Amino acid sequence: MRKIPATCFLFFLLLSATGFIGFTPGDVIPGYDLSSPVSRVVLPPILHEISGLTETGPSTFACIQDENGKLFIVNTEKNEIEREISFGLDGDYEGITRVGETIYVLRSDGLLYEIPDYRSGSKQTIYHDTHIPAANNEGLCYDSKNNRLLIGCKGRVSKEQEEKDRRLIYAFDLKTKKLGATPAYDFNVNEITAFAVSNKVISAFRENKKGRMVSNILKFSTSEIAIHPRNKLLYVLCSADHLLMVFDENGTIKHMQALDPVIFNKPEGITFFPDGDMLITNEGQKNVPTLLRFKYKE
Repeated sequence: MRKIPATCFLFFLLLSATGFIGFTPGDVIPGYDLSSPVSRVVLPPILHEISGLTETGPSTFACIQDENGKLFIVNTEKNEIEREISFGLDGDYEGITRVGETIYVLRSDGLLYEIPDYRSGSKQTIYHDTHIPAANNEGLCYDSKNNRLLIGCKGRVSKEQEEKDRRLIYAFDLKTKKLGATPAYDFNVNEITAFAVSNKVISAFRENKKGRMVSNILKFSTSEIAIHPRNKLLYVLCSADHLLMVFDENGTIKHMQALDPVIFNKPEGITFFPDGDMLITNEGQKNVPTLLRFKYKE
């Protein structure tokens, strides 16, 4: 078992104290204090491009590393990588979720890898070509209420002008093993930006490279998605905007909070333990990938 290096708490505390000067999160997501993780763990260098994670028990999670077709099982109490499971060739892997004893992994082009009974160590992997219209996809989660996987498109689904302000999430039916013909969620960037401005999450204008003031429009580039085990709301993590957004099942935005870039240097993964505690991972900068845990207070 691979031992995770000890966390450099003093370093993080110093950075956090410095980083909050002048930082305003705007709207606050209920149940969590995103300024104060209850734990910070420095993950081993092999996970420097950790791009997704999913809980596998009360104190363990499975994760993937962007470039390698390997599944890593991490014990958060012992700070150990318990197992490494090969499921495919090297590729651009961007999402992971668990359904019972089965784990699904998303490649950025929309190909799904199904790993049945991952605990048994079986080498069997089943492939599903989703035919999702987006060329670049980041974000995968299990929607237990509807027995489906949700796949988040990272940006616009095409270069057509009418698509530039749309951000979509599609559903993959676990019974038929087919992608839905229409999106499960259809977001409008301008509407989401208006919510951000009205709730003082972002300013209405920003200065461009030429020093001119222009309208401040969110990128809304999905990094990861997850459904909360208690309130059943959809959480969307956007690393490029340093935002965490919460939507109801109809796609109506409920909350949005800016993430301090000192704590969330490059947030790329999110999952929840059954008790509601939230885990967020940062890809490594200078080979320092981190795992943050936030206590849920209902």
